[in-house]
Amino acid sequence: MLLDISQEKLGDQLGLTFQQIQKYEKGMNRIGASRLYEMSRILGVGVDFFYEDMNGLAESANGSHVGGFAEDSEGDVVGFMKSREGIELNRAFASIDDPKVRRSVIELVRSLGPQEGAAK
Repeated sequence: MLLDISQEKLGDQLGLTFQQIQKYEKGMNRIGASRLYEMSRILGVGVDFFYEDMNGLAESANGSHVGGFAEDSEGDVVGFMKSREGIELNRAFASIDDPKVRRSVIELVRSLGPQEGAAK
């Protein structure tokens, strides 16, 4: 999702089913080095995209920086923003043009979550 390619499209380009891609994504099946290299080529990122990021952001083939799949030490917010729900929520929110509506959505979401200072 981060690179806007579906599991089905990636699978087609690798000669695999989307179910096999899901197994790779969920860690149910291991990915060999040659398959990992091929995935990085198709996605236009370096192989380091799939590993813990030790030196900041990974660099894509066109020179732009993108985050990898590794868990981020910045906490739950970064992890959520990388999740399917986080990406969908971010895209939907970004499509709202009216600043007042955006503010209302933020207030709604805050009201649905735990109150500050309340036990979790």
